[in-house]
Amino acid sequence: MKKLLIPALLSALIVGCSSTPIPDDNGGAPVESRTGGSNTGVAPVVAGGLDSRGLPRELTDPKSTLAQRSIYFDLDSYEVKGEYKDLVAAHAKYLVANRGFKVLLQGNTDERGSREYNLSLGQKRADAVKRSLTLLGAREDQVESVSLGEEKPKNDGHDDSAWAENRRADILYRAADGRGEF
Repeated sequence: MKKLLIPALLSALIVGCSSTPIPDDNGGAPVESRTGGSNTGVAPVVAGGLDSRGLPRELTDPKSTLAQRSIYFDLDSYEVKGEYKDLVAAHAKYLVANRGFKVLLQGNTDERGSREYNLSLGQKRADAVKRSLTLLGAREDQVESVSLGEEKPKNDGHDDSAWAENRRADILYRAADGRGEF
């Protein structure tokens, strides 16, 4: 009897854990998934629809606070400035309310300093934003931080205003179904 019970329980477990994909009724063009087809969950239904990358419009609408995705830093600093605390809090609140979304934080620096120094400083900037998001309620597994150092400048200039634009951490979103920016 035990020999029949164990396979029956295992097959019930497998059937119970499988899921059926939910059709996407957003009316937009299909979006290619970069996850190799594995579905790790279903993103929440969004009233405002999705953009061409599969992100909710509230994340990309220029009128939305959540469309602002860069946090800027002072020279040689990785402290989140007071003027960006509300922006970070808004993104944390979104992640708390939408557990199916993840963010990638890309720490960036200007071109001054050695490659090693810039990679380290970029990582500290991304980690500072990550720490803020998780302290405000985002789950640790929703937030990943990486450093790009000086490799992805927002402004190619070589003056103070260009360097100020390059000292930043960028927030990129991705839904559990793999749609999004990274």
